[in-house]
Amino acid sequence: MAKLDWIREELQELKEKGLYVTIRKLESAQGPWVVVDGKRVLNMCSNNYLGLAAHPKIKEAAIRAILDYGVGAGAVRTIAGTMELHVELEEKLAKFKKREAAILFQSGYNANLGAISALLKKGEDGVFISEELNHASIIDGMRLSGAPKVIYKHLDMEDLKKRLEENKDKKKKIIVSDGVFSMDGDLAPLPEMAELAEQYDAILYIDDAHGEGVLGDSGRGIVDHFKLHDRVDFEMGTLSKAFGVIGGYVAGPEEAIEYLRQRARPFLFSSAPNPPDVAAAIAAVEILQKSDELVRQLWDNTHFLQNGLRDLGYDLGNTKHPITPVMLYDEKLAQEFSRRLYEEYNIFAQAIVYPTVPLGTARIRLEPSAAHSKEDLQYVIDAFEDLGKKTGFLK
Repeated sequence: MAKLDWIREELQELKEKGLYVTIRKLESAQGPWVVVDGKRVLNMCSNNYLGLAAHPKIKEAAIRAILDYGVGAGAVRTIAGTMELHVELEEKLAKFKKREAAILFQSGYNANLGAISALLKKGEDGVFISEELNHASIIDGMRLSGAPKVIYKHLDMEDLKKRLEENKDKKKKIIVSDGVFSMDGDLAPLPEMAELAEQYDAILYIDDAHGEGVLGDSGRGIVDHFKLHDRVDFEMGTLSKAFGVIGGYVAGPEEAIEYLRQRARPFLFSSAPNPPDVAAAIAAVEILQKSDELVRQLWDNTHFLQNGLRDLGYDLGNTKHPITPVMLYDEKLAQEFSRRLYEEYNIFAQAIVYPTVPLGTARIRLEPSAAHSKEDLQYVIDAFEDLGKKTGFLK
């Protein structure tokens, strides 16, 4: 139809600029090796940090929950959708994060939408003070709120202080930041942020999606990593990365979490997470509570991979996390690397380009897991050496 011709033109433009994202289809369970579009490949771009997505205990928990509770929750939490499983998971998450209480959402995205939009509303005497590189779900939560926001420069505490000083007379000041930045693997300077929040009587809200299962004692996250449990007001987390399932939550003071149960729109207006997912998440938390073996294996693999790539001459930016951005800078080159890794080396590693990252900062983002072997990771290092030389990127 002529009225939709613009869509075809825009898609073609994306392809010409190297910005078109190829969405590949997995035909097996998540793991270090997967079947993608009929081809067995080494999986290097999953958030399944600890290899829990197909863990036997987690699968067993989901199956038992289906037999005991059925497949669907059947309603929103505030009507008939709150099962004992939901309450058990919330209690276990709060204990795991060393917080008073937690509220469960359908996803990490919904957790940010629900909590952030509930904490500050349009017309109130308040402002969001947002990190420059915050995740889209934080940005959309602020948009849903309708309240004003100001942005401070990435990791720049002097700029954060400046924004707080400019808004010191506001009744509500909410500092919102990722804990781990998902495209670069760098960490928010939480100790300095907590000091500024206290100095200016501001609320501190941290998205810990990529910190859980990775940082802190047994993967308790970035707040635990810095030992700031009593100085960070809200911790948002996701169950779809290191925990290997689906869902999100916010942990914090008991009264504040009860307030979110009354006002967070995804909690109020979207059906509760399904019983097998909730049971699987409970099993994941229990695994981490019992042992830090998987977290230690993840970090051992991370150091092996990152040291090998740096030795070849690749720029991995300022990562302090298993997130491993192999900086190629050029969008078309990044797409070529991803395609050739898949076609010539059987490595599944997607290109990350604009608008996910700024123009001129294209990369291949690798993510080692606890489930990878050293042989897997050495194969990746060797492939990047070979392909880097073939393309002329490595001299």
